Amino acid sequence: MIKNLNVELNSIYDLLVITGPTASGKTAMAASIAARLGGEIISADSRQVYKGMNLGTGKDYDDYLVNGTKIPYHLIDIAEPGYKYNVFEYQRDFMKVYSNMKKRNIFPVVCGGSGMYADSIITGYKMFEVPPDSGLRVELEKKSMEELKEILSTFKNLHNSTDLDTRKRVIRAIEIEHSSRDKGKQGNEFPKIRALLIGIVFDRDTRRRRISERLKQRLNSGMINEVKNLIDIGISPETLIYYGLEYKFITLHLMGKLTHDEMVRDLETAIHQFAKRQMTWFRGMERKGIKINWIEGTLPMEEKVEKVMGLLSVET
Repeated sequence: MIKNLNVELNSIYDLLVITGPTASGKTAMAASIAARLGGEIISADSRQVYKGMNLGTGKDYDDYLVNGTKIPYHLIDIAEPGYKYNVFEYQRDFMKVYSNMKKRNIFPVVCGGSGMYADSIITGYKMFEVPPDSGLRVELEKKSMEELKEILSTFKNLHNSTDLDTRKRVIRAIEIEHSSRDKGKQGNEFPKIRALLIGIVFDRDTRRRRISERLKQRLNSGMINEVKNLIDIGISPETLIYYGLEYKFITLHLMGKLTHDEMVRDLETAIHQFAKRQMTWFRGMERKGIKINWIEGTLPMEEKVEKVMGLLSVET
């Protein structure tokens, strides 16, 4: 019965995307839907690719267990901490997993809140493998953060500057855009994929409450020790700060630059701001003509799943 459902779905959609801001319950919902479809999950999270970075990136492994069955997932724990994974690599790795699942007649459920990663496979970004440009970096290092962001804003195909909160991230984004402009129309062609997009949404107050509760839970579960362990195995504080959010502020605390209370306060504020930027990115996708079917996050899980199943069975 599940196999027949997959055959029927494959004639309408190539995959399902479950997205939304942080702390919206994406993983549990994606796993529940994958269980109904006999599908598997492909992550679209820019930080969950790293091994050993679990609490800080929100790897809720228990959410992949549905009615005693573990739902298979992909593109999680595939890179070593300290490495700087990018969208080009994500597209490449996504296509390997996606093609394999299609050969096995398994319906893919993409899950994650990294808007650029999801956007890159839906709209088929033409990506370039960009090596470091030492000459350009020397020039950019002389400029202030404000000047760097101004330079980045001049590119038509603007990278996701909404979560570029360190100089290194902004410089790398400029480097990629500069190289892409020089290469013109060359680059990797990405196949057209028919995707049904589902966004989980909460009102502002509920979203803020969920973020605050989850942060408290993760801190109580040992998130500070997780960051300390990464430093102990040789990951530089500078690299952890590059990863942003939890890793940035906890590292600053461990370096003695923030007290515990300052760290919690500043991190909580930063996560709230990040969630707003995620929503801004999704609205930008909608302005480009990408339809996102928003589902109220406070609905019971079974009701949310049924809504998605109904949308999957109707060609829009």
